Amino acid sequence: MQDIEPYYSWEKFYSSNKDKRSPFYKAHYNLQQYENTIYGYYIHPLWDLIGSETLYVKILYADYDKRCCIIELMGEWNDTLHNDIMHLKRNVIDLLVNEGLHKFILVGENILNFHGSDDSYYEEWFEDVEEGWIAGVNFREHVSSEWKKFNLDYYINYGGELDHEDWRTLTPDLFFERVNGAITKRLN
Repeated sequence: MQDIEPYYSWEKFYSSNKDKRSPFYKAHYNLQQYENTIYGYYIHPLWDLIGSETLYVKILYADYDKRCCIIELMGEWNDTLHNDIMHLKRNVIDLLVNEGLHKFILVGENILNFHGSDDSYYEEWFEDVEEGWIAGVNFREHVSSEWKKFNLDYYINYGGELDHEDWRTLTPDLFFERVNGAITKRLN
């Protein structure tokens, strides 16, 4: 797990630790020492801690004019034991929503499992972005299946063309435009 790095090729466009409006502004990353773990396995030091024992994030891009944010996730999304959605919502999403962002792309290739519970934080997030949306891109099939069991498809758009997005070949603006186009098509 220590070899799974957050995507860093967009750092020329955006860096969350240099963005004064980011929850991770002025974060320092010691690439010589691995400190954070998930179930005893060290993870790459570039992942940002959100208060959860099992879920880490990296804000890959934020555009305050387009009001969008792209967040890569890592680990196990465990609402049952660790209430990970609460940590994500309170420590990251609420701060970004307060900065005017209302379109969120969650990249989930590195989410290994999902364990659901209550949907109140998802509902709250959905209400916070009333004029926007939440999209899940490239989540593993078993994670999407679990989301469906907990009716998270009511709050998060995922599946279909969103699971086949080769986003690393795009600029962040183009990636956002593609996901925005897919979501707009779904909503119409």
